[in-house]
Amino acid sequence: MPTFHELSTNIFDPLHAFWERTSTRRAVALVQVAVFLAGVAGIELNRRGLMPPGLARLTPVSHYYAISLAFTLVLIQEVIDLIFILPCSVSKSVGKQFEILCLILIRNAFKELVHFSEPISLSDGFHPVLPLLADGVGALAIYFGLGWYYRLHAARPTGSRGTDLYAFVAAKKFLSLVLLVVFAGLAVDVGVSSLSDGQPHVFFEVFYTVLIFSDILIVLISHAYQPGFHAVFRNSGFALVTLLIRLALAAPAFVAPGLGVTAMAVAVGLTAAYTAFAPSLRDQVHGGK
Repeated sequence: MPTFHELSTNIFDPLHAFWERTSTRRAVALVQVAVFLAGVAGIELNRRGLMPPGLARLTPVSHYYAISLAFTLVLIQEVIDLIFILPCSVSKSVGKQFEILCLILIRNAFKELVHFSEPISLSDGFHPVLPLLADGVGALAIYFGLGWYYRLHAARPTGSRGTDLYAFVAAKKFLSLVLLVVFAGLAVDVGVSSLSDGQPHVFFEVFYTVLIFSDILIVLISHAYQPGFHAVFRNSGFALVTLLIRLALAAPAFVAPGLGVTAMAVAVGLTAAYTAFAPSLRDQVHGGK
């Protein structure tokens, strides 16, 4: 009978391999293109009064909403990538969360287009451009920070090895499987609620709240396999970074990019400190020089 660690690995690995297949990626891309084009066509039909009353109530009349739909589809793919990358390392998971935050800020910038007329113009003033610029500049700043973060991550000290590493990764694979179920259930619930109410319900903000709890759980699990202070502090710090990202998602315009950049700065500082000091701390614990 397979152990808990073997069972988690045997279920997770085939799912991960299927998601990473080139054929799967191409199929997802084709679905995204088809949904985007269908969204544009549906909006155009609604503008011309050719949609059934039930669908017309749910369909916007601005073509710019199709752009938001396209980025939402890309974000869904990125969130699934995040779930599958969780067993790799906490730092890679945090990096993927910042990638998602960048895309969310870009999507928010494009969402500001709904305040413009078609064809686009600035006849009503420059004010609608300001939140668009704030989100765009914030996403660019986080993108630069990510480059620095990944360079520091590549130079980080190595962690657990052998049996301890296998058990820790297997535990995170089980957590990823739970997150996949939560993700699917939440997506169905939000979709049904949005259709019944006739207005969109928040999804990414709710799922990021779930990620905060999952990060805390990883911190607690890591105690069994990485009991050293430096590892616990690092994992706890990354959980704090996730909290800041969640706050950025819930923040109003202009504040959200600032919180995102602040979270990026904390992640870079935490990674730099761990890379610089963790080896000496580990040597002290094991009686080294």
